[in-house]
Amino acid sequence: MVGMHTPDAEMARLASKALLYSIDRIRIDPPPLGAPRPFEELLEAVGQTITKDGITGAEALRLFTEVLAPSSISVDHPKFLSFVPGAPTEASIIFDMVVSAASIYAGSWLEGAGAVFAENQALRWIADLADFPASAGGVFVSGGTAGNMSALIAGRHWWRSRNEGRHDHTRGLIMASKGAHSSVAQAARAMDADVLLVPADERGRLVGSTLRATVDAMSQADRDRLFAIVATCGTTNLGVIDELSVVADVAHELNVWFHVDGAYGAAGLCAPSVRHKYIGIERADSFIVDPHKWLFGPYDSCALIYRNVHDGPRAHTQHAEYLDVLHSEVDESQPWLEMNPADMAHHLSRRARGLPLWFSLATHGTDAYADAVERTLKVTKQGAEEIRSRPYLELLLEPDLSILVFRRLGWTPEDYQRWSDQQLYSGESFIVPSSWNGETVLRFCIVNPRTRRQHLIEILDSLAPEES
Repeated sequence: MVGMHTPDAEMARLASKALLYSIDRIRIDPPPLGAPRPFEELLEAVGQTITKDGITGAEALRLFTEVLAPSSISVDHPKFLSFVPGAPTEASIIFDMVVSAASIYAGSWLEGAGAVFAENQALRWIADLADFPASAGGVFVSGGTAGNMSALIAGRHWWRSRNEGRHDHTRGLIMASKGAHSSVAQAARAMDADVLLVPADERGRLVGSTLRATVDAMSQADRDRLFAIVATCGTTNLGVIDELSVVADVAHELNVWFHVDGAYGAAGLCAPSVRHKYIGIERADSFIVDPHKWLFGPYDSCALIYRNVHDGPRAHTQHAEYLDVLHSEVDESQPWLEMNPADMAHHLSRRARGLPLWFSLATHGTDAYADAVERTLKVTKQGAEEIRSRPYLELLLEPDLSILVFRRLGWTPEDYQRWSDQQLYSGESFIVPSSWNGETVLRFCIVNPRTRRQHLIEILDSLAPEES
């Protein structure tokens, strides 16, 4: 009897079909937009796929390619401008398939030395973008939520260690802007910590004046339990950058951990035209950036970088009898080159999710990344010009990075939603309404180098009043 782990002719044919589909999907330009379908429709079209005897790989692949994939929205479509899209390079997608086929466990140096070595080179490039010192290092985790939480766990461990046990049972406190990503509050809930939100300015930024005023108003008890301040470079909704240098000053004065959430926006460090906006990030104790967003990698990947690579394992190393072989004495005065990625964040098992980015960087070179980010920034400026030129639209903020926020004059929330649904289900674009200062607005997030000015013109023209 041929088992499911035994290669056979049927699996060879299936592999060929799957590979052909993958190649076609990577290369189609533009990719299909897709749209969700109701549960009942999907159940009728697909039926029950998990059965006692199986439905065969050929049938499962057919259902995926003909029904399930078209019922999902493609994040790499040039008119996918909601949330934060993705635009993986062809090289990164190809290598994502290679990573799965290679069956590498990338949690330890012992088992995945070659993969970890390559991932570390990609991490070093990211650290260098932020002018981090030679002591820096990190790991690729699943996403910004995991990265922020792991960094804050390390920050709390550093705070408690510095206080020599005095705060081992103290409920910690994190400061962040009201414009901070929801994952900061989520991390605090998971850690059983509190978050003190600092009012943002009129552009949604954390600035020095309100941060210092908030600190001055804190009780001594709260100051004593404060262990981290979180700044954002590229807020998800508005794409603005906090006053990083001033936040760094305050964190230094209070002797607390300084973390920068750059899940979306830190990729802009690649672009010489906006690099000056990030001054201060080089003083952070940790920061994150998601390659699956503006660094053109596939889902899922977040680069978590520590200023001192040893801060990660101090907080996160798991100890068990079967893991003892993985841990040896480490000279903390030196960079840890043969690191165990599992020790750097709140995980243990992990795939080599940083390899697709490494392969794409190695294939194309870092200048190509700078050019691609600059291209999206140029299209963003063009989009702002197009919005300003239309009397029925109003640009609400000049873009800091690659997000445009604007209103359609005279529209209600229902009008925005009706237009959004029509755009999606007609296959034109995917743009969901957002909100700003309690008002329903529209938001473009432009991180796909395939997105052109003409795409934005077509979308903006669809917002025009109907002629009477």
